[in-house]
Amino acid sequence: MKKIILITAVICAAFIILPQSAEAQVSTDAARLLQVARIQVLNQPMVPRDFTLQLLSGASASLSSYKGKVVILNFWATWCPPCRAEMPSMENLYQRFKDNGLEILAVNMGENPITVRLFIQNNRHTFPVPLDSNNRIGALYGVEAIPTSYILDRDGKIIARIVGSIHWDTPQVITAFDALLRSM
Repeated sequence: MKKIILITAVICAAFIILPQSAEAQVSTDAARLLQVARIQVLNQPMVPRDFTLQLLSGASASLSSYKGKVVILNFWATWCPPCRAEMPSMENLYQRFKDNGLEILAVNMGENPITVRLFIQNNRHTFPVPLDSNNRIGALYGVEAIPTSYILDRDGKIIARIVGSIHWDTPQVITAFDALLRSM
């Protein structure tokens, strides 16, 4: 029975994120700068599983609708101190590059929308906040700890995964995102 469950999990994981050809690699300069910023670039970009969630604003959005933009897909919760700590720097990065093709999707994991709305309003965050009310999308992406963030290129492929919080507005991260946004 355990073997069947393990095999099923491996097969399901293969359908969630699939490797792509080396042709879709991040530019060498952007990859180097991401690594200088302590963001590990994947050896091969991965195709994420598309999803549609309701945004805190009431609209709904699919991940695939952001194709053409560089996306930070961040999984978080208001009760998580490291999540709360990184959000102001995410907002700074968003304000700096939103007009250059950066989008941040801060997917809230399983919290009451009123709690999330109050947190976002009180902290004046302006990036979109999808609500993963039953943690289904977090599970699809293998989120075991929060915050967990994925960086997607303009083709909609995952190029990096970050487990834990980072400062999104350090000079190194800003330089890396500038290069990433210009290279794609």
